[in-house]
Amino acid sequence: MKTFAVSAMLVVLFAAAEAQAPRLTVDSLWPKPLGNHWILGSVTGVAVDAQDHVWVVHRGIDSLENNEKGPTLDPPGGSCCFPAPQILEFDAAGSLLSHWGGPGQGYEWPYAPYGITADAKGNIWIAGGLIVQPTATGRGRASTNPDDASNVGSGSNAARGGAGRGAGGGAGQAGRGAAAPPAPVDAHVLKFSRDGKFLLQIGHAGKIEDSNSTTGLNKPTGVASDTAANEVYVADGNGNHRVVVFDATSGAYKRHWGAYGDKPDDANPGAYDPNAAPSKQFRSVSCVKLSKDGKVYVCDRQNDRIQVFQKDGKFIKEGTVAKTTLGEGSVWDLAFSSDPQQRFVYVADGQNKKVWVLERETLATVSSFGQGGRWPGTFYGLGSVAVDSKGNVYTGENFEGKRVQKFINHGTAAGR
Repeated sequence: MKTFAVSAMLVVLFAAAEAQAPRLTVDSLWPKPLGNHWILGSVTGVAVDAQDHVWVVHRGIDSLENNEKGPTLDPPGGSCCFPAPQILEFDAAGSLLSHWGGPGQGYEWPYAPYGITADAKGNIWIAGGLIVQPTATGRGRASTNPDDASNVGSGSNAARGGAGRGAGGGAGQAGRGAAAPPAPVDAHVLKFSRDGKFLLQIGHAGKIEDSNSTTGLNKPTGVASDTAANEVYVADGNGNHRVVVFDATSGAYKRHWGAYGDKPDDANPGAYDPNAAPSKQFRSVSCVKLSKDGKVYVCDRQNDRIQVFQKDGKFIKEGTVAKTTLGEGSVWDLAFSSDPQQRFVYVADGQNKKVWVLERETLATVSSFGQGGRWPGTFYGLGSVAVDSKGNVYTGENFEGKRVQKFINHGTAAGR
């Protein structure tokens, strides 16, 4: 009888928490169509800045199939389409405000940009998280000439103002049929002003460092900014197994840690077993995020878990999400709800193709939304999630998903 009573209480508590979770509906018309016959490649990051502008980074031409980039082939295979510039800025209504991205002087543009962050000063950070060494397969790089996008045309979402530094993929230019040489493995992060001016590079393409290096990275996946401390946290996690902190101005190394705040280990942890004891090492650090109360949240994707730390790396707690998930794991990215307490955590789960909603205090799962599919409100390759000041949720889809979506916040069932 006691067991039944406890079980019933847990069910009631779960139902109460689920009733309080934010209610969201997809905006099927967001964003507005891009002009210039532009399309997105595999989306690898979504962020929201202090103005509630939405920033998107995608893989560009290297992630498009031939039937998606006909005009760039030799000979041309049709009039559609061209890869959009790899960094796009939208307003909350879905209009494209600016675009830039691609190789330029003084920095190494990643072969696979991975993750995007807008810091409190309006600067934009991206990581280079290429997982597999590419080969020359005929996939050409997008053009980096900012003049390529100057002829905006009459599309319903043509960029205003022509803010196109390194605008990779304007109409009429996209590296026709040129075989791309093998690219060096990404091992760096980049910092730009919001208009695309290069500010800082940490690490170098092709210069792989291990999980205890103080000088480099290995396929980092994301960045979190602590503007007050002038520090940047890097999820050094597609090649290494750690979080590492640098000075946000100079790029100087500050500190790093692995799972549970311990020294990271690069030994192969073997296949994930949901029935085994929790892994003492991160398997794949796919995100790092800072909450308003100064805690550091780390996505350990293939361990199906989130770990929480103090800023000095001291371990606080952990929670699992769909812990029986195998394959690429369940915790790809996370974002906090917009209320002052950041009561909820949204977790992008690309393996199960849904967004989980967790109670931040306990890391207990209270609800979810989405399922696998191609229509609005469903997901394929869900890898990114972000939240604006009104509680609206934005998602990005990697691999063949190649889109961003907006989910409108209607508050909670209790009207909070």
